[in-house]
Amino acid sequence: QVTIQTVTGGPEMHPPKEAGFYTPPEIVDVHAHAEKTLPGHILTGPIAIEGAKPGHVLEVRIESVKLRQDWGYTFIRPLSGTLPDDFHSFTLRHIPLNRDNLTAALPWGGTLPLSPFFGVMGTAPPNNWGRLTSLIPRAFGGNLDNKELVAGSTIYLPIFVDGGLFSCGDGHAAQGDGEVCITAIETALEGTFTFILRDDITLPMPRAETATH
Repeated sequence: QVTIQTVTGGPEMHPPKEAGFYTPPEIVDVHAHAEKTLPGHILTGPIAIEGAKPGHVLEVRIESVKLRQDWGYTFIRPLSGTLPDDFHSFTLRHIPLNRDNLTAALPWGGTLPLSPFFGVMGTAPPNNWGRLTSLIPRAFGGNLDNKELVAGSTIYLPIFVDGGLFSCGDGHAAQGDGEVCITAIETALEGTFTFILRDDITLPMPRAETATH
């Protein structure tokens, strides 16, 4: 069982200091020193699983998911998302998050209940696929953006390399059925996971179980 902390967003997405929000300080070091080889998400990992071999399956039980900061962001970008022709300017919004009662204060009024989950969870791709962006989900998992994968759910990920090499990130405080405007409420999360190595099943693609499905 491991507890993983994640961060999110480029400097241009973060609120100004005078806004009074808390941001995990390690994000500054990430942007100052981490090599950005491809467009994609900031992920924490990889974590090696002792004994994991190609053909095995990694059972990942999501024990808990917690907010690490008191704000999230969402944006609309022209020519993108589900309604590409309806919005003609880039709009970034910072949304206050209440970590005590798990609600968001919407900019236009009202509150939204939060249901945090990791948009990206995956193992490493096969070596012969080379280095891949995290933006596109594939057989190893990755950017699934599935709002059902909250605490209490389990995801089963095919293993393609020794150790499996699990990483996660792209924290979401809340999301509908897909990222209609390109983002969810993006935020930093902390998750606790139980890893179980399965050599009794094989999977070509990820599968998941929730409390009901």
